[in-house]
Amino acid sequence: MTARILKIFIVYCWLALLVSLVQRDFFIHALESDEQEILIQAKHQQYYGVHLHNKRIGYVMEDIRPYANGEGEEGVRIRQQASLRLKVLNSVQPITMKLNATAGNGLQLRTFEFFFSSPFYKTTAKGQVNGNTVHFTLDTDGATIKDSITLQGPPILPLNQRGYLLSALSTKGDKLKIPFFDPFSLAARSSVVTYNGQEKKLLNERIYQLHHFTESYSGMKVNFWLDDQGKVIQQRSPAGFIFQAEPKFKAMDIRDSGDELLSTVAVQYTGKPFQENAQNATYQVQFPQEAEVDLNGGRQHFANGRLVLQKEMFPPQPTDDAQTSGERCSDNSASLTASRYVQADDPAIRAKAQEIIGQEVDPVRQVPLLVEWVYKNIEKRPVIGLPDALTTLQSGKGDCNEHAALFAALARSLSIPTTIAAGVTRQKNAFYYHAWNEVCLNGQWISLDTTVNQLPADLYHIRFTRGDLEGQLAIGALIGKLQIEILPAQE
Repeated sequence: MTARILKIFIVYCWLALLVSLVQRDFFIHALESDEQEILIQAKHQQYYGVHLHNKRIGYVMEDIRPYANGEGEEGVRIRQQASLRLKVLNSVQPITMKLNATAGNGLQLRTFEFFFSSPFYKTTAKGQVNGNTVHFTLDTDGATIKDSITLQGPPILPLNQRGYLLSALSTKGDKLKIPFFDPFSLAARSSVVTYNGQEKKLLNERIYQLHHFTESYSGMKVNFWLDDQGKVIQQRSPAGFIFQAEPKFKAMDIRDSGDELLSTVAVQYTGKPFQENAQNATYQVQFPQEAEVDLNGGRQHFANGRLVLQKEMFPPQPTDDAQTSGERCSDNSASLTASRYVQADDPAIRAKAQEIIGQEVDPVRQVPLLVEWVYKNIEKRPVIGLPDALTTLQSGKGDCNEHAALFAALARSLSIPTTIAAGVTRQKNAFYYHAWNEVCLNGQWISLDTTVNQLPADLYHIRFTRGDLEGQLAIGALIGKLQIEILPAQE
């Protein structure tokens, strides 16, 4: 795999973290009524500089204003925008994000509109809240997705004023579990916020006495600091991203795109590479205990920190218990059904899959046809955005995420159990985060990588999680904390 065609899954992970600051997420938490008054009275416009390894690569702005619609409805209007410059594969990619939202008494979310733009991807998400349910529409260049999510309570927009945390968490070690809705990925998930006490920090040549909190979700941890008024002063995400409250002139003074993004999250390994014709590979892997990983299954076996990969045969030979194991392959209905971003039931996806396989009815022969078509017909481009199959089919471009989503949709439309695998793969002297596929054939899970036309995928593909887009964020817990050693080959 060449570096030119390698834009790894982690780019999306980082954007999800970035966006979580831009719109401050939608938390389910009842704020006190006086917090609403504080926000209305403040009428503030706050700027944050976005830094990567001590280089300012962008800014975030948030503006809050009170409003009344003339019909007795009062609340606040929230406007947020961000501009970023990310260096991916030695190419600077400008990114723009905007959020407009309205909220009522107690900051219950009423409506929102989120816009995202990168060089090869644009999307707009619009939504409104009825009770505890968020109804939304996502429009990309190639697909329109309508869906809804029901949360455990009315979604709340906490903004940069998070004073409720100071009243809810007053003792070091106190924890608060908070479900929230993310308008970037349009998904709900839970996070746990822990209070770490007060500490002094030197920021902008000034010493602050701040309240330190840690937010954990999907195994990832983000640290942030509040002043006594509950305002976010600084937030640190994994791999070096820092968001810091700054004056407007300073926050918008963007002079750099930062270091090469993929290199900053590459995993350096120890040990000697094995032969290309090796039939198995053994690794010693270390990662955080809280990471939600899926290392066992298919060709992988993990125990006591040691991971063994056995290369699959293709075509796979039926085993004595092929019927039973085939049923196990299909136990997870997600590997056969359509999802929000893997639109296996879309007529365009179904038609293209039938066109590709022609008269072939054997799944073992259909899979190589699908692999070859995706490899040859999807232009290798680093696309920063939400990878969905239908948009990828229509645009004809994408990175490993788009390749994996499109292949999964095509294969599932033919009733072939298919998952998306996320993990790492080796490129020269390091492992990089990546996404590929696994299919169930003759009762066995077989790996494949349509980005590089590998069937099966080589033994440097180490899977850490399975699942469509929502499930892949779990790999973010490994960022900056994964250690890999290649051990001598086993007989």
